[in-house]
Amino acid sequence: MSETAKHLIQKLRHEYAHATLDVKDVGSDPFVQFDHWMNEAIRAHIPEPHAMHLATCDAQGQPSVRVVLLRHYDTEGFVFYTNYLSAKGQEIATNPKAAINFFWQAIERQVRISGTLFKLSSETSDAYFASRPYDSQLGAWASNQSEVIQSRDLLEEKLELLKKTYTPGNVHRPPHWGGYLLNPHRIEFWQGRPGRVHDRILFHRENAEWKIARLSP
Repeated sequence: MSETAKHLIQKLRHEYAHATLDVKDVGSDPFVQFDHWMNEAIRAHIPEPHAMHLATCDAQGQPSVRVVLLRHYDTEGFVFYTNYLSAKGQEIATNPKAAINFFWQAIERQVRISGTLFKLSSETSDAYFASRPYDSQLGAWASNQSEVIQSRDLLEEKLELLKKTYTPGNVHRPPHWGGYLLNPHRIEFWQGRPGRVHDRILFHRENAEWKIARLSP
C-alpha cells in the first residue's frame, strides 16, 4: 500500500443521514422487511443490489468470504448457485453454517444474515441452469472452480471445444453445479446514522417464532 493511501484512509469519513430505523418500523416478519429493502435498493439503481458477501468456514476454523449473487428468496431463505467442488463447496460440505451480508452504500444500509446451508433439489437446480445464458452454461462446464490453471488460453480452448459439443438450448446442468439455500436463524437490519450511532434491529428465531430486539451500535 502506498504512503498516500495509508495516509488517506485515516481521513476518509462519510456521515450517514439517509434514514432512520426503529422496531416499530419493521413489522413482525424479517422476510417482508428484506423484500421492502431489496425493492428500495433496486429502485435506487444500486449496481447489482443482489450481490452479497458469503462467509464460510473450513474444518480448521479458517473463515473465507467472497461475493456471490442472490438468485431467489422466500420465507425458507436465500438462494445462490455455485460449483459444488469449489473451495466454498468443500467448506460447505464440511461445515454448513454460513453468513451472508448485503451492503447498499447509496441508501446506507446493511443486512446481515446467519444460518445453515442446504443443497437445493436437482429439479430446482436444473430449472435455474436452463434459464442461464448460453455462455454462462458453458462456463459452468469449463471451469474447475478454485483449482490452479496454467493459463487463460487453456480455459479459452476448453470453451471452444464445448461450443462444438453443446449448441444453445441443449446444455444440461453439470452434476457438480447447483444451488444452496441459506435457512436463517438471525437477520439484522442496519441503518447508518450520524456520528456512527447506527440503528440495528435484530430478528432472531426461537423455534418457529421470530423475536425482535434493538442492538447497540
